[in-house]
Amino acid sequence: MITTTSPAASTPVHNLATPHFSRPTYLMCAPEFYDVDYVINPWMAGNLHRPSRDAAFAQWKNLYQQLRRIADVRLLQARPGSPDMVFIAHAAIVSHGIAAVSSFAHPQRQTEEPHLRRWLQESGFLLWSTPRETAFEGEGDAMFDADGRHLWIAHGSRTCKHSHRHVADAWHTPVTSLHLIDPRFYHLDTCFAPLANGYLLYFPEAFDASSQAKIEAAYPEEKRIPVSENEATHFACSVINIGRNILMGEGTVDLAARLADCGFDVTPLELSEFHRGGGSAKSLALRLSDVSLAESL
Repeated sequence: MITTTSPAASTPVHNLATPHFSRPTYLMCAPEFYDVDYVINPWMAGNLHRPSRDAAFAQWKNLYQQLRRIADVRLLQARPGSPDMVFIAHAAIVSHGIAAVSSFAHPQRQTEEPHLRRWLQESGFLLWSTPRETAFEGEGDAMFDADGRHLWIAHGSRTCKHSHRHVADAWHTPVTSLHLIDPRFYHLDTCFAPLANGYLLYFPEAFDASSQAKIEAAYPEEKRIPVSENEATHFACSVINIGRNILMGEGTVDLAARLADCGFDVTPLELSEFHRGGGSAKSLALRLSDVSLAESL
């Protein structure tokens, strides 16, 4: 048995072996208890208790079925008292069998942490903890580039800048910090999506000038796919990308055509019930397999 402890972990993590995946693999959590019970992002304002649980489950099930066409999908049991648990990607970022588990900024979401931590540990992942006082919100604010060698992490209303180097140290990988300045784009996954073949889907105005310069230095103009404000506010950047396949919310017909021109096969999905809570396709599925595996298709 291997015992591993991160510098910030209060207790050791016991693992028999880290998981091995032969194809892209994701974790999802059904919206059994999903609702807008509180307001912790601008999208929730005005939507208290407005989501239809039946409609949300139907939309989630369609995403689940579409994702299963192109990947393996595992499930985490939903828990009462954690209505946002369906946004499972906010709770960690995973690569090479190591899971950097979130330290949620808001107490309303901190109830999710032990359930995912237990599932990851029992599934053989090595856990990398972030101190409670250093807010970090998983794939909501942290994403690897297309080859999995560079980490982009945002800071703004939810993730603390001081967490960036600590999280990157889980994989000893270079990290670039981005600053979110528009409260509507409270997470990086609402405005930034590295895609296969070196493309980037993003909403430039969500970032300060320095961050825009970093993005432009890393991605040549012909590989950058900027979205309009209207597209961005329809969660156009919250996509699941596996090779040439993209799963994304409806309402961005022109963008879907532009992505098709870049060689992508786009599947639009109705995910409006989750927009009320501030999320879409990307936040509903946590990637467990390595980025390079997903990009190789």
